[in-house]
Amino acid sequence: MSRGQFSSIAALSLVLSACNSDRPVSATADLPEGLRITVTRVATHPFLARFDLSVTVNGSNGCVASSDLFPDTGGVSRRNIYVGATGLLYVIGQFDARVFDGRACSVMLREFRFLEQERQYLGAFDVTEGGRWTFLPAVIRPEQPFERP
Repeated sequence: MSRGQFSSIAALSLVLSACNSDRPVSATADLPEGLRITVTRVATHPFLARFDLSVTVNGSNGCVASSDLFPDTGGVSRRNIYVGATGLLYVIGQFDARVFDGRACSVMLREFRFLEQERQYLGAFDVTEGGRWTFLPAVIRPEQPFERP
């Protein structure tokens, strides 16, 4: 192998290692009341931090509800998870809020102004310092509220 071929292969491997994979990456959390929530990210650009996100909630009664979330167009993948006093589960991002209702077995988009004010923070789906998509429980990651304009 010539020096030029070796340099080309080395450069190609460096570029490919920096690319985002378009394979779905899921993180799952088992929550109180027998709920299981999974948030999945799929890269939409090979080099930029842009992702499509979706949520699936499995209820204790066997129901399964899913919804697409607002896409991450640059550093806004984090989703905070809360449970309200009424038992509703909240998935709140920088630009969107989804509410899971176990009685109706549904996930609904809600405006921020219509969310329960009394909510208990359970944790967040986020990227670790090592770049891994995961769920971080409240005991590991204290609440980091989103700033609203």
